[in-house]
Amino acid sequence: MKRCMRILSVALITAGIVILADAGITLAWKEPLSAVYGHFKQSAAQDQLDDQAKQFLANPKVKKLGPTKDEVRRADQLASIYAKQITDGQGIGKIKVPSIGIDFVLIQGTETADLQKGPGHYPTSALPGQGKTVAIAGHRTTYLAPFRNIADIKTGDEIELDMPYGKFTYEVTKTDIVDPSDVSVVDEAGVERVVLTACHPLYSAAQRYVVTGELKDISLAH
Repeated sequence: MKRCMRILSVALITAGIVILADAGITLAWKEPLSAVYGHFKQSAAQDQLDDQAKQFLANPKVKKLGPTKDEVRRADQLASIYAKQITDGQGIGKIKVPSIGIDFVLIQGTETADLQKGPGHYPTSALPGQGKTVAIAGHRTTYLAPFRNIADIKTGDEIELDMPYGKFTYEVTKTDIVDPSDVSVVDEAGVERVVLTACHPLYSAAQRYVVTGELKDISLAH
């Protein structure tokens, strides 16, 4: 009986240490177990993105587009063609925020399963190049925590969205903290802009942190 009690005690102490370690790592960095899962899903999403790019470049509608000097109009044309090719859960592009080290495959969709793979593009919002609001959500503590440091993004920082049809650079114009029910932050605004959203503060869903950037530059793929 004493031996069994010792074994049980050791097991309980070990479990407690593991739980405390997991909590400590989560507070300091991100939730470790979901991070491993997220890395696996990001790798798969990168493979999907590579396939998407090949399919897009081979699309007859893309090949039929002649030369043009109007990159804004061409970006809209390419984005509209690409929009018909993608489905929820797929890797569709890359999102980068150099100032805080964000560099992830962008996933189409914002359902639970989508955000477990990486930052998710709201399907109801526009794609880069369509001249409207491009809305993206991401976790702050779980599944790679891509937007963990979203509150460190400053006005003037750049947000890059690399799509198979081109790179779109946005300059951050403002940051906000809003109520979770305030969906107006992703409404159309008459200009092309990107809006990043995440729960706020860390470890809470009481509010939403919002970063808004307006289109600064377009570099189409050739």
